[in-house]
Parts: sequence; structure tokens; C-alpha cells
Amino acid sequence: MLSKFSNSRSLSDNIKLGTMTAFIAGMVNVSSLIIFFSFTSNITGHYAILAEEITRGDWHQVAVVLAWIFLFFFGNFVSNFIIINFNQKNPYLAHAAPLALEIICLLTVGIYGTNYYTERLVETELLISLLLFAMGLQNGLTASISNFAVKTTHMTGTMTDLGVLLSMFTKAEYRKKKELRGRAKLLSLIAISYLFGGVVAGFLNLYYQFGVFFYIAGVLVIVIVYDWYNLKVHRYFKTGKVGNFKKYSEMDVLASFDRGEA
Repeated sequence: MLSKFSNSRSLSDNIKLGTMTAFIAGMVNVSSLIIFFSFTSNITGHYAILAEEITRGDWHQVAVVLAWIFLFFFGNFVSNFIIINFNQKNPYLAHAAPLALEIICLLTVGIYGTNYYTERLVETELLISLLLFAMGLQNGLTASISNFAVKTTHMTGTMTDLGVLLSMFTKAEYRKKKELRGRAKLLSLIAISYLFGGVVAGFLNLYYQFGVFFYIAGVLVIVIVYDWYNLKVHRYFKTGKVGNFKKYSEMDVLASFDRGEA
């Protein structure tokens, strides 16, 4: 899910990555909407707010919204910077690092919100900033390693692409193309996962409020551990080794008995 890069990825790899990260983005967006009355998985709406604040001449709020937009952008920048500079050395670690940073951001929001949050405006603005940076990290990661096939923090582009594809499927020649059918499947599952994540977050917020960010971080940990485990299993079958232990064949074992080593 994480270790493969760009054109070496299969449709299955992108579906796993897309559904899991879309689920997370949906959870983050609904949680921040309930708690902060603000969207944090994308910045489309923040551009509208920025324009409004400029016309009103509220320069403090202009600066705040500009900072939010920049942090989302910076999260994308940091993700791709890590990937392009460390991908050849260790693809798995290069791709897992942005998720690790995202986990830190989510845990910070959860811990601060649970123990210290007093609903002051400055606190709200800072916590929103962390969530936007986290979503930028995630969006940059998925777009970078999938060659821009997977973007899961906002549904505008997803719905646009899906609408175009479905209109193409009204002609038989396009319905026969496996690549287009796969793309439609990927986009549909991303949209469903995003919605499902939002619904789950809505229910969790009824009972846990800021505690929901611990659950979101937990899902990300599962993604990282799952991919690490699969990578280890793949290496086992490829090299015949697990850690420093050699995988012996039946003949090796019999030979060791003959030598009195077993």
C-alpha cells in the first residue's frame, strides 16, 4: 500500500490506499466541523472565506486564513519533499514518514482538546492549523506515490472525474476499457469511504468529542503496521529469511540430522 511508487502500483494498491485515507479524511473533516465549525480536509471553502475577509477589511482574519491555506500547501510540500529525497534509500520509510507526522498532529489535537481546550478563538485557530497541515501531509502522500491517481482529502475532483467517466460509459467503446472501469471503481470506493468515515466520526463525536482523534490516529497506525507486515512477509517469500533466521529446506534438516547437528 505504501512501499510501491508511481507506475509500479496496481489498482489494488491504490484502492487500499484510497479507501483507508479517504475514511480518515472523512473522519477528520466531520470531527472538525462538529467541534470547530470548520472544514479541515480541504481548503476550497477557505478561499471563499479569505475573499470575504479581504472585502470586509478584517486583516487579522485574512492573515489567519492565509496561514491555514499555507499550512495545507506546506503539508503537501513536506510529504513530497520526504518522498523524492528518501524514496530510493527506503521507499517504505519515505512513504510512512508523512503518515507518522500526521499521527503526531492528530494526537496533539486530541491530547490538547481533551485536557486543555477552553474554546478560546486562538486555540481553535491553532488546532485547525494542525489539522489542515495533517491533511496536507496525507493529500501530498497519496497524490505523490500514486502518480496523482489518488487524492482523498476532498471530493470535488473525485466527483468531477467520476461524472466524466460515467458519461463516457454511455458509449460501449469506453465501457470495454479495463483501465477506465478500474478508475471508476477506485473513485467510487474513495467517495463511499469518505462518507463512511464522516458517519463514523459523527457517531463517535457524540460520546468522545476530541477523543475521536485518537481513533483516527489509531487507524493510521494500522495502515503503517499493515504495510510493514506485508513487506516483511513479501521479503520472507522472496529471500527465505525472517530477520537473521534462515529458512531451511527439508534436505537441509535431514542433512543436519546425519551430521548430528539437529
